[in-house]
Amino acid sequence: MHPTVPASSSLNSARRAADLADLAARPRVDVLVIGGGVTGAGAALDAASRGLSTVLVERDDLAFGTSRWSSKLVHGGLRYLARGQVGIAYESARERDLLMRVTAPHLVRPLPMIVPVHRGAGLVKPLLLRGGMGMGDALRVLAGTPRGVLPPPRLLTARQTLRLTPGVRPEGLRGGILSFDGQLVDDARLVVALARTAAREGARVITRCSAESVTADGVRLRDEATGQTLALRPRAVVNATGVHAGELDPSIRLSPSRGSHLVLDGAALGRLRAALTVPVLGSVNRFVFALPQTDGRVLAGLTDEPVDGPAPRVPEVPDADVDFLLAHLNQALRARIGREHVLGAFAGLRPLLHADGTSSDLSREHSVTVAPTGAVTVVGGKLTTYRAMAEEAVDAAVRARGLTAGPCRTRTLPLVGAASPEVLDALDAPRRLVRRYGTEAADVVAEAGGDPALLAPVVRGVTAAELRFGVRHEGALDVDDLLDRRTRIGLVPGDRAAAEAAASAALAAG
Repeated sequence: MHPTVPASSSLNSARRAADLADLAARPRVDVLVIGGGVTGAGAALDAASRGLSTVLVERDDLAFGTSRWSSKLVHGGLRYLARGQVGIAYESARERDLLMRVTAPHLVRPLPMIVPVHRGAGLVKPLLLRGGMGMGDALRVLAGTPRGVLPPPRLLTARQTLRLTPGVRPEGLRGGILSFDGQLVDDARLVVALARTAAREGARVITRCSAESVTADGVRLRDEATGQTLALRPRAVVNATGVHAGELDPSIRLSPSRGSHLVLDGAALGRLRAALTVPVLGSVNRFVFALPQTDGRVLAGLTDEPVDGPAPRVPEVPDADVDFLLAHLNQALRARIGREHVLGAFAGLRPLLHADGTSSDLSREHSVTVAPTGAVTVVGGKLTTYRAMAEEAVDAAVRARGLTAGPCRTRTLPLVGAASPEVLDALDAPRRLVRRYGTEAADVVAEAGGDPALLAPVVRGVTAAELRFGVRHEGALDVDDLLDRRTRIGLVPGDRAAAEAAASAALAAG
């Protein structure tokens, strides 16, 4: 364990073993959170920061499910305005402001987004979009986000549009509509930061640990690494298992929706300097995005398709989703993008509340319910509003179980690595590391111990020092944790294969 990193925020195999042993000896705790996605990690942080003894268990790894399969947008809810859902849109704008200015400014950056407007496409939809963006900007003002953080929308000339999105088809281009939103450098890193901040506040965060049964008398946990079980007696339980919530609370009815994304080489789209937004034909609130990433890749998404039957733990992207995304992107591009340009693909399942209608029409509102056993289940919502969902879930647990707790602190509680832009800009560390680790960037460099080989890129700029940091401080227990969730190298199969040996070496170094 590196001495410059606070031990209380570090997650690793030794701490996991100590926490399990402590729970076996003292099984009485205030709050047990089940599920290590963004909502579960947020709930664990909320509960621990109120002074409640808190345990978070996750049967796989942090951000194993839907939380790592998002578009990585921290958005102000423009699409909800189109459906008249002003409350959800305002909540999104408010939570976006907190993420960008308080809790995780090191992980979120402003992202310019452009809707190109071509002749022959009609003016009604562009005018509606421009009006909606104006309403979205009004929500930005109400949320208190300064123009210096997120500038207001404006119209672009054809030349300006092409300068920011060089891959757009120039024939018949009238101009573009420019707006700004928030973009996460990595959604899985947000979850890890939440879990580590919860650990710093005293929570015990245990991955590879499943909840086999939840009753009024207690919870039986299973250590997936050893097969051993232990009986825990939490005063309150928060079920934050997303699309799997019904496994613990059969009264929950969900209609999961699949959101698929493609990973593309940025060169194939002309090295986008802004996100390309293409409206879906026949819809007023759906878009296909081409989202430039800091590593030169582009994420293209997303679909909104209902999923029948049991929710898979790792969803696959069907050919129909690939065809849908490519077809819509190609409507706006000068050079055709084909399957040969697809480097990787992934899909996530939205835990939407059940109702009649298509999945794109289902509400993105969240729900917090209390089961007869006293367990609180939180489902629905979206990544941007995780904090509000977590706060409401912990509030419900405190009320239902009569817990003595302090007030919610997460509106003003920065996550590990967080700092103002001025502080981050002044850090003496590689900019790529600052964008991913914030104030801990220098600690990542220190993991190399002065060995320049450990600071040399393994794949896509990721170094062996980062892999070691993931093992020693971020709870990575195996190669999959390192490549698929701590670094995201695994998004492209070829990159993953090239980095497996380095990941194994980092685990061996401990």
